[in-house]
Amino acid sequence: MARRILVLDGHPDPDPRRFCHALADAYASGAVSAGHEVRRVDLSGLEFPDLIRRDDWEAASAPAAILGVQADIAWAQHLVIIHPLWLGFMPARLKALFEQTFRPGFAFGQRERTLGDGRLKGRTARIIVTMGMPAAIYRGFYFAHALTALRRNILSFVGIGPTRTTIVGNVEGISDVQCEQWLDRIAELGRRAI
Repeated sequence: MARRILVLDGHPDPDPRRFCHALADAYASGAVSAGHEVRRVDLSGLEFPDLIRRDDWEAASAPAAILGVQADIAWAQHLVIIHPLWLGFMPARLKALFEQTFRPGFAFGQRERTLGDGRLKGRTARIIVTMGMPAAIYRGFYFAHALTALRRNILSFVGIGPTRTTIVGNVEGISDVQCEQWLDRIAELGRRAI
């Protein structure tokens, strides 16, 4: 059954050599080849201000670029978030995008916010993270804390789940053959819409 998929390329650097961009391309092309509908948001091409004050976050209107992202999320049944691990977490610009996008009135109610109040229920997600360290060290020593934070503290809070994860470790040291294997693996996830 065809699904509506939003691929969010969360690498802030527009340089086409970034592996996150290739992974986003692979997932999207795999999904399209299997008959799924795909929309794409590239963080590196979005212009929006950072939120500084609570009043700005609670304001009824979001910047135009954010309204477009909100419309894509509302349309999607499945979100794919791809980003590098920078200093142990997602890039600050991606976090700023989530802060702008998941506002009161869109992602949850205007009043008191509680777990289970999320308005984005019924959507699933996949997080794909690239990093310089081995994936086993990130999982075993660091307990994949940034993935847990994104999955539980952001996505689950607004109702998105279940969320699956893929970790691409040693990204700076992988061979061309390994790159192709990863791209094939991610394209297969796209074909299966998971």
